[in-house]
Amino acid sequence: MVRTVFQYAGARLHVRVTGRGRPIVLIHGLSGSSRWWRRNLSALTREHQVFVLDLTGYGSARRQRALGVRASARIVAEWLRQSALTEVTLIGHSMGGHIAIHVAALAPQRVDTLILAGASGLLKVPLYRSVLNLPRALVSGRKRFLPQVFGDALRAGPLNLLRSGRDLLKDSVQDILPEIQARTLIIWGERDALVPLPVGQMLAGAIRGARLEVIPRAGHIVMVDDAERFNTLVLDFIGEAARSGAEHPTSQPTGTG
Repeated sequence: MVRTVFQYAGARLHVRVTGRGRPIVLIHGLSGSSRWWRRNLSALTREHQVFVLDLTGYGSARRQRALGVRASARIVAEWLRQSALTEVTLIGHSMGGHIAIHVAALAPQRVDTLILAGASGLLKVPLYRSVLNLPRALVSGRKRFLPQVFGDALRAGPLNLLRSGRDLLKDSVQDILPEIQARTLIIWGERDALVPLPVGQMLAGAIRGARLEVIPRAGHIVMVDDAERFNTLVLDFIGEAARSGAEHPTSQPTGTG
């Protein structure tokens, strides 16, 4: 695995690269890191080149002030541009899904497929209520993953978590959802107590042609709670486009005159 650092506007984005093929970009959520995708990499790298990000303020990039979702999206979009990446499958979890929606709107020519896992963006609850939901969200998922959750939260620090939490709850993607051109798959855990299933249903209803898949008995960290099912859904969705040559939902046939 190759590790690189992308610097833009005084902030750093850490990137880990592995595999070969069409690109998949993974964006972790609030208090997360690139390590949250370990159970997915083996499957995804069989036929794809996978870029795993550590957002500014988190994981390997933790010794920085965390950015808001829109500022993070601008850095990711600029990294895609400078890296000359196209036909990208962009996968974001929770806050990472929120950021991915903004990236897809900023760089539609680069993001071919959008996959949102338990994404915020339409979550409208006070910060204190989200904090109160955390214990229930943690116990509804895979217990063996809790040390990783707590470890990454400690590394990010309470100030970064507070900044990010406040920002994502203030930001809404409602107005840009109709503009999304990428083929979109929305994956949700049936037991997600942090970003409840109705949020996923609203996203699916607002993005043209989006498909919603619910994984039974999975909680908020759905790609960990049932990695096998998650990986299958992702790869099947990417493969469908490759096999059928399907155009984006917004594409229009052109006439020859």
